[in-house]
Amino acid sequence: MNHIVIKGARENNLKNIDIEIPRNKIVCLVGVSGSGKSTIAFDIIAREGERQYFESLPSYARRYLHKNNRPEVDEIKGVSASIV
Repeated sequence: MNHIVIKGARENNLKNIDIEIPRNKIVCLVGVSGSGKSTIAFDIIAREGERQYFESLPSYARRYLHKNNRPEVDEIKGVSASIV
């Protein structure tokens, strides 16, 4: 997959936003204050990557870590498991 695809993002102040971000490239999220740049970067992409990493751990290790809920989106594809 060459892109991170987010469809129907409703986290914080986002209202059903669809976005496609290229992978393996430097990407800059720009916009006015309050437009959702940090929400996309931290509350959606980073949280989903951390959640996937958490699910890859053995069950005995998961019980000692804080579990993140899924971001409020209809669909998210192309995010790799990550430690944030």
